Amino acid sequence: MGEILTIKNLSKRYEELTVLDNISLSVNKGEVVVIVGPSGCGKSTFLRCLNGLEDIQDGTVALGGDIINPLKGNKSRSREKIGMVFQSYDLFPHKTILQNLTLAPIKVAKRKKDEVTKEALELLERVGLSSKKNSYPRQLSGGQKQRVAIVRALIMHPEVLLLDEITAALDPEMVREVLDVVLSLAKEGRTMLIVTHEMSFARAVADRMIFLDGGKIVEEGSAQEFFDAPQTDRLKKFLQTFSYDKD
Repeated sequence: MGEILTIKNLSKRYEELTVLDNISLSVNKGEVVVIVGPSGCGKSTFLRCLNGLEDIQDGTVALGGDIINPLKGNKSRSREKIGMVFQSYDLFPHKTILQNLTLAPIKVAKRKKDEVTKEALELLERVGLSSKKNSYPRQLSGGQKQRVAIVRALIMHPEVLLLDEITAALDPEMVREVLDVVLSLAKEGRTMLIVTHEMSFARAVADRMIFLDGGKIVEEGSAQEFFDAPQTDRLKKFLQTFSYDKD
């Protein structure tokens, strides 16, 4: 499909603490890359560096051949083309669901209100939330709010979608409804980088798995290779802490 996102020698430091250490990774258009690793290994920070929410000290991030990382002073462009969904939803509580979805496309992307509203309603229908368009975030369950957050990212037409532990704050019964939306996006060829602790989901959705530990990529491979034949003792030990469906 061709390379769309290229990360070369990316390093992130907080004073003397190195959080990400010389990471290089290429992602093809339409590929789903799932990143796993122990807490504190730099997974979320890595995603935040890719769309300009965190400055980086070394390296480059390129989208379609264009350097977009903060070192080049081009944060707004990276945020526009690389969408991100967080575990905390971050919806405006005083605005309806429809208003939450249409605000950025109209104000930031300067798109026509009628066009944006039509797309927002179509996307809400797709994730089973068309009846909630006039509701406020407080009236929705956690799973519903997270589906709205995904739609809010999609309506900005990102070339790459970053998903950071989007089920971490949900009750177990709400996790499935959110993961089903992500699986449908993968099937339609969306380019995604996903950080998750849901190992069964990771195995089902990933074209490629990345194991991050100590700010470095320790191992990567296809989902089958990753789960069935891990190469490093560190990954073997990590996977032993999870119970997941191997079928």
